Amino acid sequence: MPASFKINETTITQTIDDPWLKSKGIELLVKRDDLLHPLINGNKWRKLKYNLLQMQSQNKTELLTFGGAFSNHIHACAAAGKIFGLKTHGIIRGPNLDLSNPTIQFAQQCGMQLHVVNRIEYKLRNDSQYLAELQEKFPDAYILAEGGTNTYAVPGCAELAQSLPEHDYLICPTGSGGTLAGLIEGSNTATQIIGIAVLKQAQYLIDEVRELSCKAKSQTNWQLLCDFHGGGYGKFTPELWAFCQYMDITHNLPLEPIYSGKMMYAIWNLIEQDYFPSGSKIIAIHTGGLQGLEGLKYRKLI
Repeated sequence: MPASFKINETTITQTIDDPWLKSKGIELLVKRDDLLHPLINGNKWRKLKYNLLQMQSQNKTELLTFGGAFSNHIHACAAAGKIFGLKTHGIIRGPNLDLSNPTIQFAQQCGMQLHVVNRIEYKLRNDSQYLAELQEKFPDAYILAEGGTNTYAVPGCAELAQSLPEHDYLICPTGSGGTLAGLIEGSNTATQIIGIAVLKQAQYLIDEVRELSCKAKSQTNWQLLCDFHGGGYGKFTPELWAFCQYMDITHNLPLEPIYSGKMMYAIWNLIEQDYFPSGSKIIAIHTGGLQGLEGLKYRKLI
């Protein structure tokens, strides 16, 4: 890999030391991928890593992608552009662009060119004809899907799974399916892998994961739990936010309530229900996204 596309991928695995967990016979560790890099962290780097190499192999010099106004993916791609010297474009779901939004401000400071589209056009982001028109308009751009999930996102997440100590359960938040697919690819069949869906009616992601991962098509050691979405994507309950604050204060584990917070809350509830046998060792993946807290504060949601 070119030196220009490298970051230090060593992060800690934090043990959650809690008397309640001990009483349940559960060992809970958190892979702190939120500490991967100050600006490009968590699963956003894992997904970007091989997409950047693919961009280079296609002799593309620009990166174009899609996201909402508070998108972690937009934030990470903008940062990657600044760090690696790439011109970046963000197709932003509109209809308007709030220049006071902290995510938008950061993207602009990184030099990302923002293109606001209405919601009707944004829905075409996976349409082949629309993508062909964008490619014609931006001939030097490598077009990356919303959230960074595609075939090239999987090996970076597989590497993450392969870097972990032994465990019985491996759990991640799931928005588009790329991280879950990669963890399935990188794990052995003795590991039970669980995705916690962060959006409503997410059952369709099961097929998405199978498309991305050959192992997911044939193996039965994985599942997607769809009842912990907290009201839908970007939504959360007061109880969930209180839990995130509790984990930060009590266990020095910062969480946001959109992705990793929902995952940890789900794990806590599943342990309470004795879902995991006593003696189980669980590793939860902190996929980053803490920059989103500034957006929640800006919108006065926390």
